[in-house]
Amino acid sequence: MRTIGLAEALAIRSLVACVCGLSAVTWAHAELVYTKKTTSDGTPYLVVSGRFDASDDLRKFDVAVVQEHPTAISFDSPGGNVVKSIELGRKIRAAGLPTIQSRSNDCASACSLAFLGGVKRFAEPGSIGVHKSSFSDTAGMDIHEAVSAVQQMTAEVVVYMAEMGVDAGLLQLSLSYDSDDIRYLSGSEMKKFRVTTDDGIDQPDRVAANDPVMPRTEPTVAPNVAPIISLAIPRPRNGIIQHPKGEAALKASADPNSKSMGTLINGQSVEIIEKAGDWYSVSSGMHRGYMHYSWVWVREFEERQFGKRYVQIKSYDDLQKASDFVRGSSIPLVAHLAANGWFAITLAQTMDEETAKSISKSLKDSNSIPKDSMITFGNTYVRKVCCE
Repeated sequence: MRTIGLAEALAIRSLVACVCGLSAVTWAHAELVYTKKTTSDGTPYLVVSGRFDASDDLRKFDVAVVQEHPTAISFDSPGGNVVKSIELGRKIRAAGLPTIQSRSNDCASACSLAFLGGVKRFAEPGSIGVHKSSFSDTAGMDIHEAVSAVQQMTAEVVVYMAEMGVDAGLLQLSLSYDSDDIRYLSGSEMKKFRVTTDDGIDQPDRVAANDPVMPRTEPTVAPNVAPIISLAIPRPRNGIIQHPKGEAALKASADPNSKSMGTLINGQSVEIIEKAGDWYSVSSGMHRGYMHYSWVWVREFEERQFGKRYVQIKSYDDLQKASDFVRGSSIPLVAHLAANGWFAITLAQTMDEETAKSISKSLKDSNSIPKDSMITFGNTYVRKVCCE
């Protein structure tokens, strides 16, 4: 893997879209072209231009990277084949290269997926366009085959975005724009969905409208000693009501069929007096009773995604089994220690309810996750124990 040296990255201040004599070599195959360019101070970068096509042989990209030693990858592409754009994105990530994009060139539709492959990513507001993929490869299929193909491809995009550290909400935004429309992302949206990376970005005063700033990376050192994972469960003392229906019943005893003493709404604080099996004895103001432990978000637990949804796909009573499952999955997963001592396996990202439902359905339809996977607030999750 090629990584960016600190001195090399700091030397790059901007990339100019068109400079005379910058193109040393052009590597072309099918509809994609790889053009080496250099900045005014002689730093090389590679521009990927043209439409992504299913027949593109991306080994040409590998050759260009090896021979031209680019410091970054940029794009001038209206999109095209989703599979090829994802393939290129993974190649960019494997090469350890950043991606940059200015408004002077176009990167829309499937091109946006290739852009996400950068280890560091910088883009000017309005330079990245997204929309719903048309999946033209389904032409000639019957309706059931076409639906299955679309679901499978959606699942592939979900997995890829998670691999690249991008918020799943980006897919939800993309799906709200038809394939004959386009949505160019604002700077705040790029930051919100983690399309761009904040760490390692040096952004001096702009010197020209088409001069994007090159991201820089700091070297990282792998620890010599594996971290110690704590399986201790803190005593729950304080919590907040968080129930899918917006409110939860306060019961007279630790029994779902017992008398309701009243209701507490989401966001209302409770004191947790003691734990009785799967129930908490709680008090709130003048009220005292029992609540199922899955209805209360506990302040003493280390999970901090209050209000977000998890997609839980499996659970184990053994940490080693849970860790093996996470590491063996093609989908980015994590394991959480739960309040009952088990280990819950979820998708690596948390998301809002609408996005969680959409992504969960797509992954179930493509058999990427079990049909009985569920969307949860994760109130019982104590801490992550594997394997980010």
